[in-house]
Amino acid sequence: MQHMLSLTRSCIDDYGMISPGDRIVVGVSGGKDSLSLLVLLAELRRFYPKPYELFAVTLDMGYEEMDFSAVSALCRDIDVPYTTVETGIKRVIFDIRRESNPCSLCAKMRRGALHEAALRLGSHKVALGHHFDDAVETFMLSLLYEGRINCFSPVTYLDRRDITLIRPMLYIHEKTVANFAKKQELPVVFNPCPADKNTKREDVKRLLYELQGKYPNLKQNIFGGLQRSPLKGWQVSGTGVNDGKV
Repeated sequence: MQHMLSLTRSCIDDYGMISPGDRIVVGVSGGKDSLSLLVLLAELRRFYPKPYELFAVTLDMGYEEMDFSAVSALCRDIDVPYTTVETGIKRVIFDIRRESNPCSLCAKMRRGALHEAALRLGSHKVALGHHFDDAVETFMLSLLYEGRINCFSPVTYLDRRDITLIRPMLYIHEKTVANFAKKQELPVVFNPCPADKNTKREDVKRLLYELQGKYPNLKQNIFGGLQRSPLKGWQVSGTGVNDGKV
């Protein structure tokens, strides 16, 4: 826990993610990433010098087999108000539109629903569970499939919504998050989406795994390159480039 908290706090401080009095909504899908972020922010809340409030929001996609009762119990245990928002996104994408490539539309609809939920809670800051590997994979996806040097930013301000997105786990590897979720016995909810594990991101994940065998520092170099790049929002404002932290 302490190591994870240290990396989370370093990322928050380096990018100025939290201000005093923030009402932060964590988008909780039920996966290992969002649950880990929720627990880390709940624990950090106890001693972080800038006081903030924390809320958890789950979007009910419409899959009957997804049970979030254990997630609700976890939120009670860590004293975080929990809200479930029914969306019907699954019905729109798979039953009505019958999308053959559903991920882009699904992500857009989920973002809209989450932002609306945050605003209803009086929050203008949303924390997302993206980690180190997500950033590297997103960079590679953009490069390979779009021919662009691009990636999401650690902090993103959406002026049309007046919402700021923060990603406090960017200094933490996916494997470390998975081990943390297992050790903490977090109530991970199985994702029944038919597109899960069958996406371009999974292809890139496998490619990076193969390349790591020949270039062991590849992911670290890509992440460091993002921090040294002119991409908006990636320049570290705190202690410097995150060499070796992850």
